[in-house]
Amino acid sequence: MKNFIKITQLFLVLIFLTSCKSTPNKKELIIDSEKQKSQKIEISKRKMEVRYSCGEDGISDFLNNGWTISKEYTEEKICTWKSFPATKDCDMEKDKGCKITTPDKIGEEKVYLLEK
Repeated sequence: MKNFIKITQLFLVLIFLTSCKSTPNKKELIIDSEKQKSQKIEISKRKMEVRYSCGEDGISDFLNNGWTISKEYTEEKICTWKSFPATKDCDMEKDKGCKITTPDKIGEEKVYLLEK
């Protein structure tokens, strides 16, 4: 019985020791100065996503401030919603369960990915 307890303790200790992973502290040295300059340039770039929907557009303000458009795409979006009663005797103010809401106007949402 004592041997069994010692063996189980040994297995538990082995499990705990093997489950912990050490993170290697690897640092890559940059020898070439050109690579170092390019890494600094990549870090200084900023990115932003701007969305305009249903006929709005204010991208010219960003373009005047030095931002450039890296990617642009459009998505379909519901601009307004319309509510109406489900039955003739339904009071939408008192009974919210009988109110049916449907899309009224469908427009486009423009998404700009900007870089500076």
